[in-house]
Amino acid sequence: MPEFEGHAKQLGLTFNNLDLLIEALTHRSYLNENKATITHHNERLEFLGDAVLELAVTHFLFTKFPTKPEGDLTAYRAALVNTFSLADTATEIGLNDMLLLSKGEAKDTGRARQIILANAFEALLGAIYLDQGYETAEAFIAKHLYGKIDDVIAKRTWQDAKSHFQEVAQDRKSTTPHYKTLKEDGPDHDKKFTVGVFVGTQQVAEGVGNSKQEAEQSAAQAALETTGW
Repeated sequence: MPEFEGHAKQLGLTFNNLDLLIEALTHRSYLNENKATITHHNERLEFLGDAVLELAVTHFLFTKFPTKPEGDLTAYRAALVNTFSLADTATEIGLNDMLLLSKGEAKDTGRARQIILANAFEALLGAIYLDQGYETAEAFIAKHLYGKIDDVIAKRTWQDAKSHFQEVAQDRKSTTPHYKTLKEDGPDHDKKFTVGVFVGTQQVAEGVGNSKQEAEQSAAQAALETTGW
């Protein structure tokens, strides 16, 4: 498939076995509509790439922050390799336009597409590792991911939104934010909660989630964006 040679070039890679790249970019849904042309989807490569990614990022953080405790390093790693971070990285390097998806999956946006992109990035790492070894895979991770750590620390995205908002509210307003459920919608098996976050008597923002905890996190994130804290 000539287009995959172009994809490899765009990614700055040269594959000895181009089938590995094709597999890495093939979502399970694509096989349902194209069984005759491609026989493997990317989930096994994703499994392998996840392990390569965790080792590489762990070693990078261990070396970069020699005095940080294990808890901080774990939080930094989680922020670097979570779905949102990996999906953003996948988009930046062009994977969104390279993926082989079913017609239905190709229309998905939002959270569903982010998961697909994050998984494809991990699958790509697995393909690089099998084709050219750990050093090449680690170099690819270094090029596209390690540089994000400064932003993670500056914006405190390693800390969950609720903890972050509480910390800055206590620092700026000398008060602890509190949360109140404003609305519940839907049947018991599919509830939607709307939660407001308050500083003193003032409602700063609100968030929606499938649980009160998720809605509180959403509200805290919205509050951070609204206040600019």
